[in-house]
Amino acid sequence: MSKLICPSLPGIPWQDRPKDCTVPLWRYTENPIIGRNPLPGVARIFNSAVVPFEGAYIGVFRGEQTNGVPYIYLGRSADGVHWTFDSERITFVDQNGNAAQPVYAYDPRLVKVEDTYYAIWCQDFYGASIGMAKTKDFKTFTRLENPFIPFNRNAVLFPRKIGGMYVMLSRPSDSGHTPFGDIFLSHSPDLEFWGRHRHVMGKSGNWWENLKTGGGAAPIETDEGWLLFYHGVTGTCNGYVYSIGGAILDRDEPSRVLYRCKTFLLTPEEWYEERGFVPNVCFPCAALADADTGRIAVYYGCADSYVGLAFTEADEIIRYIKANSETGETDRELGVH
Repeated sequence: MSKLICPSLPGIPWQDRPKDCTVPLWRYTENPIIGRNPLPGVARIFNSAVVPFEGAYIGVFRGEQTNGVPYIYLGRSADGVHWTFDSERITFVDQNGNAAQPVYAYDPRLVKVEDTYYAIWCQDFYGASIGMAKTKDFKTFTRLENPFIPFNRNAVLFPRKIGGMYVMLSRPSDSGHTPFGDIFLSHSPDLEFWGRHRHVMGKSGNWWENLKTGGGAAPIETDEGWLLFYHGVTGTCNGYVYSIGGAILDRDEPSRVLYRCKTFLLTPEEWYEERGFVPNVCFPCAALADADTGRIAVYYGCADSYVGLAFTEADEIIRYIKANSETGETDRELGVH
């Protein structure tokens, strides 16, 4: 049996697998859990991140404002399913307490490392790049130095230090709509200076992810390695299709891909995934896990319009990824592992 290496979460959102379901990741029957026009001035919430906090749940949410500009809003929930949102977007300050608002902010992730929560998002820094902030109380969000130069998207922090270093996944891109399709990994001793960059994986020969890939939910530690839910993208005559993929990374050297599933775990099939502001998108941004039961709940953006929830169990999803895996990729770095 595969073991989750994480805290217990007895109140994790959960729904048993439907009797007729044969796939390893199944949808919540009440999806979408967040619909359109969730609060005044915000047309859509999607591609958002959730963590446990003080016996309940809290999250940072991509709110597409009615002026078209994306920003980040704070949301709270007792059960991880039903959400309320602050009416005003998150206010950021710099390390001197001065206002430090990004021009725009989207696709946030939220990860707890030790006693601090870190929000990571895409923002403008002379082009699309990564922004970061820290908080302990979800009242004050203090901006940190931008980790990377443009152009970059889909940054995901690991939930613990590895070898004494913070570790982050990202997906370098160009100034357009991200034709670069490879996920890289970077290390930092202090969340300010980043280096020791390593290639993790890129677009593959699998048709469902032959255009690009990108980090999704924060990796979940297991005794088999780091379980990663990521997004893979293909191009069709009607546009892009975003699906959810799965991989297992080495616990000590997470740039090494031990297993990578050749098939998608979830692809747009339901109306809320196929129909929306950007059709045909399943975009994972967060996952909750319970060490006692092995249950995992995955939050994903749907068609850039809604938030969906899906479920799996650690032993089953790891077994499925391993059974349907292709071999890990060969590193080409100048550095030495």
